[in-house]
Amino acid sequence: MQTDFDMFYETKVPEDELIVSRTDFSGKITYVNETFAEISGYKPEELIGKPHNVIRHPDMPKSVFDNLWETIKKGDVWHGYVKNRRKDGGYYWVYARVSTVKKDGVPTEYKSVREPVLKEKAIEMQNLYDKLRAEEEGKTRVVLYIDNDKLDTAKKLEE
Repeated sequence: MQTDFDMFYETKVPEDELIVSRTDFSGKITYVNETFAEISGYKPEELIGKPHNVIRHPDMPKSVFDNLWETIKKGDVWHGYVKNRRKDGGYYWVYARVSTVKKDGVPTEYKSVREPVLKEKAIEMQNLYDKLRAEEEGKTRVVLYIDNDKLDTAKKLEE
């Protein structure tokens, strides 16, 4: 039974930097800046060609991304708060703006620019997203503490 989790560790997005990425219309990453790679824990070459949802945190309600896709497919700019998952299982919060990139008036790809989120806002959004996931998906985030002797018994049963 796993008892150590990097998922509880937050990486802070530097206040003086923006996270930038671009995707094709199917959501596959075509470009990331160095800040994106560093904050997400990936190397740029590990991200290029992968679906952008490789960094989707399981705490994010599906409805947020449904709304994002609905908005950008209409050509509108989507903006909102997103909790992303790092390669090591940790997380980071961003305020994202996603828009269509056009060349000579023709849509060619999507661009996302993300910036840091204040701790108080992240807490507010985590509580909202926990509520949405419970209502929409019937899933609740739980942290459980058990006595070590019960944990040792569970580990032995797994072996």
